[in-house]
Amino acid sequence: MATRRIALTGAAGSLAADIIPGLLAQGHTIVGIDQRTPADTFGCEFIVGPINDRALLLEAMRGCDAVIHLAGIPLEDQWAQIMQANIDGTEAVLHVAQQLGIGRVVLASSIHAAGFVPVPTDGTLVPDDVPVRPNTFYGVSKAAVEALGSFYHDRFGLDVICLRIASRFAEPTGERTLSTWLSPADAVRLFDACLQTESPGFRTIWGVSANTRGYLSAEGGAAIGFTPVDDSECFAERMFAAGESDPSLLATDWDRAYIGGVFSSAHPPRFGGQ
Repeated sequence: MATRRIALTGAAGSLAADIIPGLLAQGHTIVGIDQRTPADTFGCEFIVGPINDRALLLEAMRGCDAVIHLAGIPLEDQWAQIMQANIDGTEAVLHVAQQLGIGRVVLASSIHAAGFVPVPTDGTLVPDDVPVRPNTFYGVSKAAVEALGSFYHDRFGLDVICLRIASRFAEPTGERTLSTWLSPADAVRLFDACLQTESPGFRTIWGVSANTRGYLSAEGGAAIGFTPVDDSECFAERMFAAGESDPSLLATDWDRAYIGGVFSSAHPPRFGGQ
């Protein structure tokens, strides 16, 4: 197993908190980058500053073998804020990686980059590289993240893997997420696979667990050695029982129509959730 020194942006966020301990356990070294220092740094070196500060990125990322880019606004917001944090910030990270000769970048995309893709009703699976159909400004920004990754691969030769993360929670939060859940443990397996695979080129891959009710393809993950273990089905019986008294747990018409669920509606939730 190759261990790497990783620059990890958005290192004070919840996804980072899920994956950092597991990546450290695999032997990787992590330099965390964020606008704030988290309560628990897991013993990592930590650099505090904005994601658009290229001079700061240049120093923080120097000597790293790979970048995991998680930084950005993780929910719907005004266009100006989304563009600055998610699109300009990603370009800054890719530019500095290319400048330093870092050959591997893993970008956090989202299911919402393709949120208006219909939920399959014929038993087929949504392919990892299904064309973008964003359902929010946030989804548009993640589509742009993927485009930037493609550009930096084709123009400069970076290996770039864009992870279309579905619903990453400790456990499923509703009926829709029984199909789209990514467990914290599988998230570690996924990011580690991205670091271990040889010469991936440019790829988009679904970030999803091995859910019995899943409709997102596992082929892209399998191609880089990602083998998810967890299955949301162990939560299903309890969830449907709770849904008898709390209908908000049950699938809506939006959830049945589009993989982005209610985020595809005219009034997408603005805080939390995938």
